Amino acid sequence: MTDSGGVWESQAENWIAWARTPGHDDSWRYSPSFFREIVSPSPGRTLEIGRGEGRVTRDLARLGQETFAVDTSPTLVDAAQQLDPGGRYVLADGARLPFDAGSFGAVVAYNSLMDVDDMPATVREAARVLRPDGRFCICVTHPVADAGRFVDRSPEAPFVIDDSLQTRTFDEAFERDGLSIRFFGYAYPLEAYARALQNAHFLIELLREPAQQDDAVRLDPAERRWQRLPNSLFIRAVKQ
Repeated sequence: MTDSGGVWESQAENWIAWARTPGHDDSWRYSPSFFREIVSPSPGRTLEIGRGEGRVTRDLARLGQETFAVDTSPTLVDAAQQLDPGGRYVLADGARLPFDAGSFGAVVAYNSLMDVDDMPATVREAARVLRPDGRFCICVTHPVADAGRFVDRSPEAPFVIDDSLQTRTFDEAFERDGLSIRFFGYAYPLEAYARALQNAHFLIELLREPAQQDDAVRLDPAERRWQRLPNSLFIRAVKQ
């Protein structure tokens, strides 16, 4: 098994700069609809798995959630705690959570299930720490978007699938506006997520494929590409 946690620790400072630069990545555009449509008010505490430098956890806290968060990168845990001294950030693997069964009313995994080394085990752990009827709220890169790319940045550019839709790793460096980062993780077909949820006794109750926002297209017409093809996949599942 590849140590994706070690890769993310090596990229932690790059990720802090990337994530905290306003508008620099798509989370700034997609997370509001995720919170609005997928994250329902929790009857108890909320756990975020793989919270990076803490921005989603801070957003959840602003929404009134009593939130705990875990990550495998010591640098990211420290960065989150420094920006949010009152937050509860724990160094832990999502596949081995240090919490009792039934401790939470909701678990959130925002763009993290594709970065953990054992996705099915992480889903099982989410089920274990949830109360009966608790919700598991997920955002991942859309499996189709992971499998190909647009041939250029024109609004009507063709999208070419040049990779398998089966489970595989990805490892790619990006540079934008003076910032650089290496993204490493896993690309899964939709069935892999569905099977992991089914095997952990979850029932999918909501699934969304959000389109790029109109304001993003007004700022950059090339973003209309992502109104033709979903870049993200949202899932809310309930523990049976």
